[in-house]
Amino acid sequence: MKIVFMGTPDFAVPCLQKLIDLGHEVTGVFTQPDKPKGRHGILTPPPVKELAEANGIKVYQPTKMKDGTALEMLKEAAPEVVIVVAYGKILPKEILEYPQFGCINIHASLLPKLRGAAPIQWSILEGYDETGVTSMMMDEGLDTGDMLISRAIPIGENENAESLHDRLSVLGAEVLEETLDLLKKGELKRTPQNHAEFTYASMLSKELSPIDWSCSAKQIHDKIRGLAPWPSATAKLGGKVFKIHESVISQGKAASAGEIVESGKRLVVCCGDGKCIEILSLQPENKKSMPASDYLRGNPVDAGTKFEN
Repeated sequence: MKIVFMGTPDFAVPCLQKLIDLGHEVTGVFTQPDKPKGRHGILTPPPVKELAEANGIKVYQPTKMKDGTALEMLKEAAPEVVIVVAYGKILPKEILEYPQFGCINIHASLLPKLRGAAPIQWSILEGYDETGVTSMMMDEGLDTGDMLISRAIPIGENENAESLHDRLSVLGAEVLEETLDLLKKGELKRTPQNHAEFTYASMLSKELSPIDWSCSAKQIHDKIRGLAPWPSATAKLGGKVFKIHESVISQGKAASAGEIVESGKRLVVCCGDGKCIEILSLQPENKKSMPASDYLRGNPVDAGTKFEN
C-alpha cells in the first residue's frame, strides 16, 4: 500500500518510524517548512523531515494547502492512503478526497474529548485520570471524523505533559499499526463521534501560566504538571516571577491561600481548599531551574510569606 505521511514534531516521529520498520511504501512525507530556532535563529528542519531524509524518503514542505500546490505534490506521490499525525495544517477537501482510502489521523485523546491543538496538556489541566490515542477518518471539521480505533492509558498522579507526550507518541504508533492492518484486511470499522460530548483543547499560551492560589491543591498541581515544560506555571513572590516546574500534593497546616507554611528544606504552600502542595523545582527570573531546597538554601523565605496572585 502506498502511503503519504504528514507530520511535523517529535510526537509524529514514532508513527513514521513504525511505517518504515513495517516496510510500508512511504512515497512522500509532508511536513512544515524549516523554521529558525535558538538565539541565533538557525534554520532548523522539523524532526519528521530529519527522519524522512535519513531514510531516503522524498520530503514536501508546502507553505499553503489551498492554492493547488500541495495537491500537485500529493498527486506526484500518488498515495492510496494519507496518514496525518500532528501535521499542523488544515487539509482542504480536495486533498482529503484524493487518496483511495482517505486520510487517517492519529489524535492524542479519546475522542470526542479534547479535540484540537493541545489534547495532551489539557488532559492533565482538566484533571483527567486517563487519556489515550484515537485513529479516525478525517473530514473537513476539526477532529470530527469517524473514529476507527481508541486505546486508553492512565495518567500518573504526578506525571507531567512531557512524559505523557512521550508515552502517547509510542501508543500512537501502535494504534497506527493496528489501524493499517485492519485497513489492509478490509475489516476497519467506522464509529461516528457523539458530537454532543465533545470538548476542545485550545492552543497553549503564557496567559495560562499564572497560578491562582484560591484554587484547590489538585487544580494547582494539575496546572503545574499540565504546563510543563512549556509555557510553565508561574507564581509571584516578593515581586519576582518564578516558573514552577514540579510539585506534589502534600501534608501541611491549613493557612490562607498562597501562604508558605514550610520553608526550611521544603517549600510547602497552602491552597484555596486548605490543602497544600510542595514545590519541588522552580526557576527564578533569569536563572536556571533548580530544586526548591537549593533555592531556599541560598534565599531563605520566612514561613507565613505569601505568594501573590
